[in-house]
Amino acid sequence: MKDGRQDEEPIVPGPEEMHEDRPPYAPASSLDPTQLRRALSDLNLLGDDPFLRMQAFNLGMIDEWLTGLEQGLLEALVRQDGTPLPEAAFLSAQSQMWLFAAYELMRTWRQRCRDMIKWSESGGLERKLSELERDLGYLHFAREVRASQIRSAIENPGRMEAIGQDLKRTYFLYAHLEAVRVSLAKHEVRRKRNAVAVQPGYGRINLWCGALDYDVEDGVYSVGPINRRDIADGIRVLVERHVPSDEDLASFDAYMRGSIEGE
Repeated sequence: MKDGRQDEEPIVPGPEEMHEDRPPYAPASSLDPTQLRRALSDLNLLGDDPFLRMQAFNLGMIDEWLTGLEQGLLEALVRQDGTPLPEAAFLSAQSQMWLFAAYELMRTWRQRCRDMIKWSESGGLERKLSELERDLGYLHFAREVRASQIRSAIENPGRMEAIGQDLKRTYFLYAHLEAVRVSLAKHEVRRKRNAVAVQPGYGRINLWCGALDYDVEDGVYSVGPINRRDIADGIRVLVERHVPSDEDLASFDAYMRGSIEGE
């Protein structure tokens, strides 16, 4: 139960989990403040890039602070028997900024992985390596990092499989993160052009952990509530997850689209 839930393989808690009688979240005081950063750094092509690691460090540092704010908001809610509006508004603003930052880090890393796989499948790794190693007349540290990653993939063919597994392992969490980000930032529904989100930015205080629950929608119905703590807890256990099958991914996509057979 490393992420505080009794489920063996949680992704993010679904609506049914939010109504169980047991706390679905570990106490804020029990969280390891380094776990989120370390989990991200264990991903292929993220841990060996110092610039992506800096972003992971930032997310972990702000996560610790926000977890304390969430706990404080919950305590204030109970104490006042009503919503502490200034505190809730401030938490909402900061939570959205954290979610945007988490999304951008994950999006950047996933694109890096997809590019590496595409170059490998097309036989273009050596060509890309030569391009990055071209003498520019000055030191370009980020290009050297990218070249080092490609060289590692060429010398260790098994690494491409590991990169693909990490993409699958993070797929569910990233889809939830993308869905809430699109709702908050664009007021739209994920992967549905011109679909207007029902209530973008509206959050309800989660009575277990104090984070703000946002609805994830399929364009018509609510798929379930997602909050910042759900995403952070999901990141903490990323590398411990099994690698889903292609059938699992297809079924999940159907669920997120609201097109599950029989519904």
